Amino acid sequence: MEKEIIGLDPKELWEIFHQMTQIPRPSHHEEKIQEWAVNYGKNLGLETMKDEAGNVIIRKPATPGKENVKGVILQGHLDMVPQKNSDKQHDFTTDPIETIIDGEWVLANGTTLGADNGIGVSAALAVLASNTIKHGPVEVLLTATEETGMDGAEGLKPGLLNGEILINMDSEDEGELYVGCAGGEDVGVKFKYNEKPAKKDYIGYKLSVTGMKGGHSGIDIILGRGNAIKVFFRILNAAHQKLGVRLAEIEGGSLRNAIPREAFGLLSVKKTRKESFVKLVEDLTEVIKHELSATEPSLTVTLEEVKNPKKVLAKKDQQKITAAIVACPNGVIRMSDSMPGLVETSSNLAIVKSDTKKKTITAACLMRSSVDSAKEELGTRMKAVFELAGAEVTLSGAYPGWKPNMESEILKTMQEVYKKKYKKVPEIKAIHAGLECGILGGAYPHWDMISFGPTIRFPHSPDEKVNIATVQKFWDFLVATLESIPEK
Repeated sequence: MEKEIIGLDPKELWEIFHQMTQIPRPSHHEEKIQEWAVNYGKNLGLETMKDEAGNVIIRKPATPGKENVKGVILQGHLDMVPQKNSDKQHDFTTDPIETIIDGEWVLANGTTLGADNGIGVSAALAVLASNTIKHGPVEVLLTATEETGMDGAEGLKPGLLNGEILINMDSEDEGELYVGCAGGEDVGVKFKYNEKPAKKDYIGYKLSVTGMKGGHSGIDIILGRGNAIKVFFRILNAAHQKLGVRLAEIEGGSLRNAIPREAFGLLSVKKTRKESFVKLVEDLTEVIKHELSATEPSLTVTLEEVKNPKKVLAKKDQQKITAAIVACPNGVIRMSDSMPGLVETSSNLAIVKSDTKKKTITAACLMRSSVDSAKEELGTRMKAVFELAGAEVTLSGAYPGWKPNMESEILKTMQEVYKKKYKKVPEIKAIHAGLECGILGGAYPHWDMISFGPTIRFPHSPDEKVNIATVQKFWDFLVATLESIPEK
């Protein structure tokens, strides 16, 4: 099934992407894909290295007559987000991605596809293998562990790369050139709780929230999708206040940069209130489904009667934790004043998970903003919410945004190339996601940077897909750009 993509155009790009789908590469499990990339460069007879941070760098000399052209760095990241549907059996550390051609799109069978950023990486490597593209000195920079903290970009040392222009290929809308991005910061939360024995006249229920779309917590946050953790705790909060329902365990979300699609919890309910509890859940589910009918048509909330848990959270601890999760800022916080339609600041309540052995509940959020002061204010608010509930709160992993430079030479070059090739001017945008440009520009402040890519929809979710026609257009535009880079 997956080999069908090899027949797509441009063949040189799709053949490389197919190879990438066969190599497991979730974040923090990138050894095999890094080894593959190093061997790819060496097999072409090109200067190739892997640095201490796990970044792979490959250099290709200029083609004859292009020696005086400015050096270009083609940049992408090797890792991918590992997300799958709950009914899909797939181990991202060992299993290949099964690709499917569905009309105008390529997607995966029940998992993330890895087009983010596999298509960009494939394009960069296809340039290295080409004997027909005319270009100046080219360096390919393939960074490590971008999806969970931009570790490779953070660890890149000054002086390793010689080029003057960075072309990042991690954007997800063809026909748009990106010149800025949001910065971000992680919020880590830990609640300690006391346990109480579950009462004998209570019964157990597993509450499951499933069928939600999830998606990229930066790009898709503007779509108004639901958050499975928020839905779970909204139901729990009502059930506790009206019927005294108790919480024993909770697990929702899995990645800090993905909107949570599912949440599961173990509850304890008084037997005499069983029917009232079931009705409350049914009624509140209908209300929530009505609210989210446009964005979450497949939202499902189910109750399964199970063995009553032995322990539940102490009442006061449950109340504090529930209140904090309900109150936690989530979604779009503010839209940009300077760029209409762009999210300025957002927060994604990404993970909530209990550890019954340690008697803790941890939560993880990812804040994003193109305004550093707004990100700091949101961090202060997040700390206040959770600290009022008695939690330990840590802010970490902050990375800067990328400030637009409207006088950029590569921006002007690519605008001219696109207009000449496609008879229209590409849109100039900033993105509410964490591109590596902001971090890389710190180590190489002289770089002239830009980002572009094919059309990818629903990255970071099993619905991820890439538009086939735009991949060809993306490739043709890249080739034309490389042939048009100005001299030094």
